[in-house]
Amino acid sequence: QVQLVESGGGLVQAGGSLRLSCAASGSIFRINAMGWYRQAPGKQRELVAAITSGGSTTYADSVKGRFTISRDNAQNTVYLQMNSLKPEDTAVYYCNADVRSNWFERSRDYWGQGTQVTVSS
Repeated sequence: QVQLVESGGGLVQAGGSLRLSCAASGSIFRINAMGWYRQAPGKQRELVAAITSGGSTTYADSVKGRFTISRDNAQNTVYLQMNSLKPEDTAVYYCNADVRSNWFERSRDYWGQGTQVTVSS
């Protein structure tokens, strides 16, 4: 089994910054892509940003230029630096990782428990 533990959420004023962290632990042979999703009340979960094991990144249009995703492969950790936050960024943010637990097994998706980010106007 693999566990993803997120931290760094909270309440911030519009224009402020937050940094989310997500550490993976457990039975890990290899982590492929890692990413951050978010879900606002009454809305579907959406991709915010993702990063491959090689460092290639992708972002939702709504966060380009404001958010930066990075990862530390040695620590099995992914980060999301969020700057110039807006009230519409308010959501529960979930960490996701595509993890292979053994060399003979296929990879599978794991999710963190979510961390609340609230941006006040």
